Amino acid sequence: MLLKYESTVREPLVDGVKDYHQVTVDIVRPIEGKPGKLWYAGLIISIALLIFGVFSVYWEVYYGIGVWGVNKSIGWAWAITNFVWWVGIGHAGTLISAILLLFRQGWRTGVNRAAEAMTIFAVMCAGQFPIWHVGRVWDVFFIFPYPNTRGPLWPNFNSPLLWDVFAVSTYFTVSLLFWYSGLLPDLATIRDRAKTKLRKFLYGVASFGWTGSTKHWQRHEALSLVLAGLATPLVLSVHSVVSMDFATSVIPGWHTTIFPPYFVAGAIFSGFAMVQTLLIVTRKILHLEEYITLGHIEAMNKIIMLTGSIVGVAYLSELFVAWYSGAYGEGGAFWWRILGPYWWAYVIMMTCNVVSPQVFWFKKLRRNVPFTLLMSVVVNIGMWFERFVIIVLSLYHDWLPSSWSYFSPQWPDIGFYVGTFGLFFTCYFLFAKYFPVIAIAEIKHVLKTSGENFKGKMHTIEAKTNEAFAEEVAHAHH
Repeated sequence: MLLKYESTVREPLVDGVKDYHQVTVDIVRPIEGKPGKLWYAGLIISIALLIFGVFSVYWEVYYGIGVWGVNKSIGWAWAITNFVWWVGIGHAGTLISAILLLFRQGWRTGVNRAAEAMTIFAVMCAGQFPIWHVGRVWDVFFIFPYPNTRGPLWPNFNSPLLWDVFAVSTYFTVSLLFWYSGLLPDLATIRDRAKTKLRKFLYGVASFGWTGSTKHWQRHEALSLVLAGLATPLVLSVHSVVSMDFATSVIPGWHTTIFPPYFVAGAIFSGFAMVQTLLIVTRKILHLEEYITLGHIEAMNKIIMLTGSIVGVAYLSELFVAWYSGAYGEGGAFWWRILGPYWWAYVIMMTCNVVSPQVFWFKKLRRNVPFTLLMSVVVNIGMWFERFVIIVLSLYHDWLPSSWSYFSPQWPDIGFYVGTFGLFFTCYFLFAKYFPVIAIAEIKHVLKTSGENFKGKMHTIEAKTNEAFAEEVAHAHH
């Protein structure tokens, strides 16, 4: 009989000699202690960016949407590019949490909590753009289908723009529930370790009276699976609905059936890149290298390489269909994307999204932390340019030469985008200080099968068992 729970060939998910108590101490340390100078520096910079963003939005509301760089042929530009980009960033968290939970992938435990938090903050950032893009933002409640007394004014339920509201709000709600329900055991752990009455009270309220009883764990497991089951189709539907904003139009370069799967793959691609950026920085600042291991980073790099290849195939398919269709408008749209005045944006998109992820075929580069950090930033720059190419480069060169124009963002455009980074990182820094960035209970769950010291023991036991078995067989043979 072989005494093992998991292959000893697989690398451990938790490095170092750890027991349950040590796991708790390591992960809770940033919450119980004072944050370092880097944390304060990051928070101050984030708040400064957020204030600049708030001022930019105030300026746009006060003076009107004309202060942005939009013009007579480019009505959708910077704001919608950023909306699609942020929604894409929010896809990795639910994918890591929900789909990998359903497939029982052990390596998700080290990265899922930060990824889930990232999803919530990214969707919060994304939701800002359509709201302020309305222009008369005080009339934004007209998108809700409420019985009104102002005449026959009802939302158009055939419009994908309305379905954006339903899709994104549903996605946010499910992601928030998934993230918070997973936090309950860890909040109870912090409550039980709290030194002051205030902390004990606040974490006690937040943990909903969790006691760790068998009944609580059963309900927790059932809820996690139900939410994972709900969230998995949402990963596919949300970005498919966002892609329909374009695919249902008649503008050359937009009305294509490939958009839903292509947008979903691109969203996972950019989302995983952002998770890499956050986790590499987090593991360094909070000294969590033993829990967010090179194995986790390599696994995510493999997904980045796969989805980057899917996106590359989608780009080439678009070019082929535009040429093969023989449609003057379609061919012209792509011709102007590549050879028009925005050729540089197309080159950046292809280089960052198609060429650069292919370096992850090499194991050494997949496990190189500084290189992975650089590549994760490069990928997200490329994915921003992908959205910019799709949106602006399909609008700036119309059928009429008199309406050809060139889009240049103004300072309120840039300020709004920078402000969302401020909101995102302010939320993330506060989350990292007051909540466990790694799921304590889930790390403990995999510790005895995937912890380095336990794997070492199992390897020794297995070797001894096999040796004894071989001797017994030899003895029987003689």
